[in-house]
Amino acid sequence: MNYRIVPFDKTMLHLLPHPQQPFDIIGRLVPIYDGIKWNTTEYLLDIKREKTYPNDSFDPREYINNPEQVAFLALIGDECIGSIRVCKRWNGNAFIDDLAVDREYRGLGIGCRLMNAAVQWGKDRGLCGVSLETQDWNLLACRFYLKYGFKLGGIDTKVYTNPLYRKETALYFYMYSSEKSEL
Repeated sequence: MNYRIVPFDKTMLHLLPHPQQPFDIIGRLVPIYDGIKWNTTEYLLDIKREKTYPNDSFDPREYINNPEQVAFLALIGDECIGSIRVCKRWNGNAFIDDLAVDREYRGLGIGCRLMNAAVQWGKDRGLCGVSLETQDWNLLACRFYLKYGFKLGGIDTKVYTNPLYRKETALYFYMYSSEKSEL
């Protein structure tokens, strides 16, 4: 498969926002805090489920020639098969707003290459690390982030107060320049 990772520009306005696609719920990442650091274990479901979040609403023009944020796309020809959006945060981190790969292309290294582009963007700006938020029920994403080199830094049980998401816990992951990816 021949795909490329490119920075988003004005010629690609029709490609973002990219529609959300379903992901498999196979279990959840269970955070455990021992008073010093976070550890995790997994709770696996007997029967996997599927979930699709509502489409993001943002103005993709805000990601064009903006020194504070950028988007990268994974393209096959002119077709977008994945994207990552990242912004500079007040705490000196690059924050991953969203990482998505079309279902049929998952597991092929595209997410890793998109993350590499975002991490490099942060390094090029002298940022100290990268952070992101995901949900405990998105176990496959949690596994990806942990394997990539992110560490769980905290949780928030009150972020998802909307009845549609009430059973989810927000997990905050961090990776600093001194930590290396396993991917």
